[in-house]
Amino acid sequence: MPGAQAADTTPAQQLSHWTAQAGAPAQAARGEAFFKQGHGGEWSCASCHGTPPTAQGKHASTGKSIEPLAPAFNAKAFTDTAKTDKWFKRNCKDVLSRECSAQEKADVLAYLTRIKP
Repeated sequence: MPGAQAADTTPAQQLSHWTAQAGAPAQAARGEAFFKQGHGGEWSCASCHGTPPTAQGKHASTGKSIEPLAPAFNAKAFTDTAKTDKWFKRNCKDVLSRECSAQEKADVLAYLTRIKP
């Protein structure tokens, strides 16, 4: 199929990677709270991705459509390392005004991978 690319990772591999980087177990409950919190700024992760992040979202300022973030609802979510790194970096800066820590990434991934249909 033209334009099709094989995935280089899985959500579980991403979770394992960030958990190892954090040096501590990921906690889904902490990830869910992080996802929903505003962190002192205008936006939270949920501002664009929804709560729960199982349906198409919409960028808070541009209105651009965003595919569901929970892997059980979007087979492409967290399957491309470069895209995962890019979006974590960009979105964390939007929400936190800094990059997320490895623990924050692990916790959010633990939350997102726990969401099932």
